[in-house]
Amino acid sequence: MTGESAAILGRLYESILQRRSADPAQSYTAKLLSRGPQQCAKKLGEEAVEAALAGAARDAEGLKAESADLLYHLLVLWAAVGVRPDEVYDVLAAREGRSGLDEKRARKDQD
Repeated sequence: MTGESAAILGRLYESILQRRSADPAQSYTAKLLSRGPQQCAKKLGEEAVEAALAGAARDAEGLKAESADLLYHLLVLWAAVGVRPDEVYDVLAAREGRSGLDEKRARKDQD
């Protein structure tokens, strides 16, 4: 992934924040956000299932499209809840170089 590729998510998030105050009748993003975090989460779940199904079917083109939808709806949910991308990136950076199995064990021990 290039720096430009990663920057797309930042630009998309900023666009989502700007559209929060738009007319929900004119902006899909504003419409989603006006419905609250629960509805944003529901839509994210629907998109995750669609991406998973495309992947299970080995439909690479479908998976690309559904992945883009999934990322968009994840960013909408972050905006609805007040989570900034850099906060998520910090969590990822803290996990970098750590075994996934170790990470899961550590989370289980915290519960």
